[in-house]
Amino acid sequence: MKTSPTDRLRIGIAAAALIAIGVPAIGQDVPESLLPPGFGDAPAPAPTPTPRPTAAAPAGGPNFAPSAPIVQPIPGVPGPASTPTPTASATPVAISPEALRQYELPDYARRSTASIGIAGQGGAFGSDAFGSSDGPWLQRIMRSLDAPVASRWVSIGLRRALVSDVATPGGVDGADYAAERAWLLVRMGEAPSARALVQSVDIENYTPKLFQIAMQAMLATGDPGGLCPLVTPAMAQSNERGWRLANAICLGLSGKAREAGRIVDQARRAAPGGGAIDVALAEKLVGKGSAGRREATIEWDGIDRLTAWRYGMAAASATPVPAGLFGGVGPQVRYWHATAPQFAPGVRLADADLAAAQGVVSSEALVDLYAQLGSDEDATSTQTALATDLRTAFTGRDTDRLTMLRQFWEPAITTPLGYARRVLTARAAAMIAPVVDHAGDADQLIASMLSAGLDLPALRWRGIVPVGSDGWAMLAVADPMGRSVAAGAVSDYAGQNARKGQLLFAALAGLGRLPRDQVQGMARELNVAIGARNPWTDAIDRAGVNGEGGTVLLLAATGMQTRDWRGVPAEALFHTVAALRAAGREGEARMIAAEALVRS
Repeated sequence: MKTSPTDRLRIGIAAAALIAIGVPAIGQDVPESLLPPGFGDAPAPAPTPTPRPTAAAPAGGPNFAPSAPIVQPIPGVPGPASTPTPTASATPVAISPEALRQYELPDYARRSTASIGIAGQGGAFGSDAFGSSDGPWLQRIMRSLDAPVASRWVSIGLRRALVSDVATPGGVDGADYAAERAWLLVRMGEAPSARALVQSVDIENYTPKLFQIAMQAMLATGDPGGLCPLVTPAMAQSNERGWRLANAICLGLSGKAREAGRIVDQARRAAPGGGAIDVALAEKLVGKGSAGRREATIEWDGIDRLTAWRYGMAAASATPVPAGLFGGVGPQVRYWHATAPQFAPGVRLADADLAAAQGVVSSEALVDLYAQLGSDEDATSTQTALATDLRTAFTGRDTDRLTMLRQFWEPAITTPLGYARRVLTARAAAMIAPVVDHAGDADQLIASMLSAGLDLPALRWRGIVPVGSDGWAMLAVADPMGRSVAAGAVSDYAGQNARKGQLLFAALAGLGRLPRDQVQGMARELNVAIGARNPWTDAIDRAGVNGEGGTVLLLAATGMQTRDWRGVPAEALFHTVAALRAAGREGEARMIAAEALVRS
């Protein structure tokens, strides 16, 4: 029996509902050993429990029992599973004073685990972004989320919430909670944010889970130096060979080539046949710190899969990864690659387009990357031509700008590349004068501007676009003034395109911009079940009423676990928009609603 995308999404929402009521669900707990079989087969020593205070349990939160941890491989990386290291407990590993002495902080510089995050990076999220939600419940939701999700703007909002300096909820250890947030960020492709989050925890407060996720974050950003402060305490609680190789790299980078070489030689002798490249990649970094005395040549022949270790070590040494290996990994790895400055702009361009469509790369950053193509000697002629055309789109006369913009917009807007091109050209589109002569391009111009959140420039076209057009529909939901929309106009729009009509109705109803006495009738007319209830709708609605913007975005992501907007039910959009508005996050609500119309 075949299922439609909408049916599959409803099944996904039902799965999220099971999590909401406390039924254990298979999900992604923490990553497996980072190396192929044979690199993580040594059991880790059992940690000695050390009491440590955690944040008090907030009153009023649900008291769900935590599900058993499920260990999953790196997202999108196929291959046999190796023995994982023990997953989290709420107990930090016992680390000797000698291991920590070189990193010991004075009392005034110590950071509490009762509140963890990156101050100033949360997009106005307060410490109560996740409110009184139960800690184990939040962790289960994060762990089971199949990232990335359909919406660029949900991804952006969720990233801001995850990195915010938020209070540690009740029932979980602060460092473990930071690890869960960072692991979700890694799976979303937000590697720099994940690294910053794990580094916001003092090393003396690290737990086994946070050590494991910290290595993931450093590999995803190609930052072996970030592992060096962690190596000694990590090796005190884990005998995994990945940490031993990291130790060799750090010794090499500090000029201790002989000690580093001994570790590398031991690892090479112990490595299984397929692990030679993993040792060679580490040795290449060791050679960087030993004046080239241990230079290694990387041969990718015979390598059929890209692991997190291989990507991270290659990125750290700016070693090009064969393009074919990216075909066997999830989109997250492409997003890591897109944001890796050690690789040339031309090498990263295709992945940066995909990352921009997902919200990992901003409009400004994508424009900057295209601009760098002009000085990239290895850029192709097609890439340099694109950079030249983009310059014209930004600096030419309106007629020339529009000509260039139309060329950039040739890929269908429902595809990742097509949407990325709208993100790329958003500010160029905002420079086009809103006059009747350009009305034929108005829908595309508005879609481009709203893809980057430029709602005020887009609203200049309000008097140009006719009622019932796509441009009119996008502006109806993006309008920050909250103007009401006539029910008849929505019905007429739905008559042209039933799917977009459902989404427009769901968005306007969620934003409170339709006559309240007509909403139920329109829901029946357009077949949008906004009144249907299940645990997911109850949870997201409750989070909105309680003002928990972070919880709303996390639940919104669980309702959009599909790579294509066409698989998101209109009722999921309604509850997402309504809950965000109730939580005081109307800006995200409006942009998500506009995105739904643009990409469906």
